Amino acid sequence: MPTAEVINALGKVAVLMGGWSAERDVSLQSGAAVLAALLRSGVDAHGVDFQREGLAALASGVFDRVFIMLHGRGGEDGQLQGALEIMQLPYTGSGILGSALGMDKQRCKQLWRGLDLSTPRWMALNSQSDCQLALEHLGLPLMVKPSLEGSSIGISKVNSLDELHEGYVAAAQFGAVMAEQFIEGNEYTVAILNGEALPVIRLQTPHSFYDYEAKYHSHSTSYYCPSGLSREEEQDMQFLALSAFESIDACGWGRVDIMCDEDGGSWLIEVNTVPGMTSHSLVPMAAKAAGLDFDELVFAILCCK
Repeated sequence: MPTAEVINALGKVAVLMGGWSAERDVSLQSGAAVLAALLRSGVDAHGVDFQREGLAALASGVFDRVFIMLHGRGGEDGQLQGALEIMQLPYTGSGILGSALGMDKQRCKQLWRGLDLSTPRWMALNSQSDCQLALEHLGLPLMVKPSLEGSSIGISKVNSLDELHEGYVAAAQFGAVMAEQFIEGNEYTVAILNGEALPVIRLQTPHSFYDYEAKYHSHSTSYYCPSGLSREEEQDMQFLALSAFESIDACGWGRVDIMCDEDGGSWLIEVNTVPGMTSHSLVPMAAKAAGLDFDELVFAILCCK
């Protein structure tokens, strides 16, 4: 349990949740869990269902620091971080650049490719007319994704040109769209906390991929921690994840998702700079394997920056 002196030094904490992105519902669940944990630790924490006009309340000097639990655009993409920097209000997680790059899948992958970090080949889909070209350049199957969303929202796995067209339409309602080479193999995730990679988790789902339903609602998804990797393989994956995380200037806490192909090659999929903190979420599972319960994890995140 943190000491009273440490807790008092944190002052009044705003837990920002909700927002206006497609991930609003998940953010509300995550924020409620974080708020409850902080209150159990004795922190003077207050939940804020954050909307655009909420910046005025933050600028008024009522709060001393901010715990960001806003998923998606407006909270995880650097916009809020920029505003808090101007207000000189301390906040959790990555700064402006790390948040922006983590949210923008295509630019993140461009950076990784430039650093020779392995990530699946991809192509921007600017219109339906690009679908045929993507099929010719990338082959099948493909993942079709909104470039600026998280939580697998709007993502589909496609196995034909017709499905690719349908996937484009589904993803385009959220803005920019990309097609990405599908990697056949096991899916892993590596949580990052204060400069260290936590134990690797292997995911297994009967769904065609780890989609929104598998992440937040399904009870058929299996999580393996220990991951089943050898000690050397796990350390290599943790090193890759930490390198990828730090390469985009992310910091504090987050999560890196990785696919491992049938030949043992690791492929970086994406970075999450404000991962979920619900009952199905992965960072709390990894923290538990590292010896941190949920309340200890939340307090550690609050104190990272």
